[in-house]
Amino acid sequence: MAQRQRYQEGILEALRLSSLYFLLALYLIPFFLVFINAFKDRNQIIASPFRLPSAFHLANFIEAFRKMNYPYAFWNSLVITVLSTALIVFFSSMTAYLFARLPWKFNRFMFFLMVASMLIPFQAIMIPLVKVYGSLGLLNNRWTLMYMYLGFGCSFAVFLYHGAIKSIPLELEEAAMIDGCSRFQAFFRIVFPLLKPTTTTVAILDVLWIWNDFLLPSLVLISPRNRTLPLSTYYFYGTYTSDYGLLLASLILSITPVIIFYLFMQRHIIRGILQGSIK
Repeated sequence: MAQRQRYQEGILEALRLSSLYFLLALYLIPFFLVFINAFKDRNQIIASPFRLPSAFHLANFIEAFRKMNYPYAFWNSLVITVLSTALIVFFSSMTAYLFARLPWKFNRFMFFLMVASMLIPFQAIMIPLVKVYGSLGLLNNRWTLMYMYLGFGCSFAVFLYHGAIKSIPLELEEAAMIDGCSRFQAFFRIVFPLLKPTTTTVAILDVLWIWNDFLLPSLVLISPRNRTLPLSTYYFYGTYTSDYGLLLASLILSITPVIIFYLFMQRHIIRGILQGSIK
């Protein structure tokens, strides 16, 4: 009887693994097709899109790199992503510390208001937002875009930091302040280093969001000099719609940096989210 039960459990486990591998294959097939077709010319893609290229030539990547003005678009994306993420981490961590350590009624109200604001979709406010900033002459400016990212990204970051800070013993800060630290110094010398898992999680999620974002930059950044990589890829697609090889190569050039970043940092995500949302 026990042997039969183990046999059934083995079959169920094999079915679960097979289902997972099947879903993984379905998920990876589009990426595989994009990758292999980026090395082909248009005729080869139309004739045999599912076949491996006869030779892995880099001509499409070199041409896309040049015509997209890739270095400038990459620099714009890098500056906007890094500075926006740094601003979100800096201000959100201090705001969450204020909410967690000073439980006034006003602070509790503001915390719940920030959490509730996550339910508002960006599409519901994007037209009034652009109209207001356009009337003030603040569009087509990278600092305006970073300020908007700070506003839209703070709510979730404060939520994560708030839970993490509440799990840190208050006695650590009290001991530091007895030794002469101000509250500001106690935060940056004692509390903030202990928030490393949460900070890493916030940074990863915001980098993925800001680097890949298309809608907000398309509304704010009008000049070609200010285009990010998603915007450059979009306008490149409009120019070279029929040249599929170039389009796929430009797509790979756009997503490769953030994929590399994610692969190096992914192990911190689950730990940081659990620390921020459960404790």
